[in-house]
Amino acid sequence: MKAVRFHQHGGPDVLRYEDVPEPTLEPGDVLVRVRACALNHLDLWERRGLPNVAIPMPHISGSDVAGEVVGSMAREVAAGQRVMLQPGMSCGRCAACLSGRDNECPRYEVLGHLHHSGGYAELVKVPAQNVVPIPDEIDFVHAAAFPLTFLTAWHMLIARAHLQRGDDVLVLAAGSGVGQAAIQIAVLHGARVMATAGTEEKLERARALGASEVIHHHKQDIAEEIRRLTNRRGVDVVIEHVGEATWARSLRALARGGRLVTCGATTGATGRLDLPALFAKQLSILGSYMGTKGELLLAARFFFAGQLTPVVDRSYPLAEASAAQIRLEQSQQFGKIVLEV
Repeated sequence: MKAVRFHQHGGPDVLRYEDVPEPTLEPGDVLVRVRACALNHLDLWERRGLPNVAIPMPHISGSDVAGEVVGSMAREVAAGQRVMLQPGMSCGRCAACLSGRDNECPRYEVLGHLHHSGGYAELVKVPAQNVVPIPDEIDFVHAAAFPLTFLTAWHMLIARAHLQRGDDVLVLAAGSGVGQAAIQIAVLHGARVMATAGTEEKLERARALGASEVIHHHKQDIAEEIRRLTNRRGVDVVIEHVGEATWARSLRALARGGRLVTCGATTGATGRLDLPALFAKQLSILGSYMGTKGELLLAARFFFAGQLTPVVDRSYPLAEASAAQIRLEQSQQFGKIVLEV
């Protein structure tokens, strides 16, 4: 089969479109003919190299996959099914998995990260538990654009922040995958959303998704704008995934009793914490990592019903994965970039 791999860490030029052996199925596995695979920042970090993480080489990235089942060694999954894949890989046997907290599994990892080759390929194998059937009216490109970011945003807002109707929510980087998903999920649950972006075009698109107020994070101070927009109260929830560049202002934007939820640190891992402000304002700082399969299945109901719609920025052929990664690396996109296979 054809796949895009890298044999060493580096820039986009290390990605090679080449022939590789087809996956070998074991009991419980399903073989999926990949039709679309969406990009994530994880793909960039893997390619560049992560501190203290040894990625097996050569490596196939790609966590967000949709396609058709073409082989199955699991009785519950039949060939011919149209599917998207749950990107979280877990053992399915430990106490966390059996309690429905599979994203807390000690062996949890993301498809295409370490030990499971991902979707930058014509074929991918996954455990049957990771297969999510999709209706015929859902196209593969949008199906691939849904799982990771909507699961992440759902877990952040619903499971971790316990979003309430009427909450004020600040969503950073509206043009990112998590950003566009968080806006839609928060609006769906009756929140008022304020979103940031770095261009006028992205701000308008954030409004179109349901953001009531928008902030140009290159021209305006996020925390000061939030204080102005909320009559100096602050927001109830901040969806933070940018990291070092926005951390201090994200904390300053919180109302008393507010909750900041973070799932990433795209601009850096260092964040200063003002402890007197933390306890005096009774703030909550919550970490969030992916989400459970149950949450993905629940969120998918709204996707299949047309109430949540992943924004697709642009699609590229698999052979042009390097160009797709460059667009993501330069933050040119609004929504998800997808490889069509």
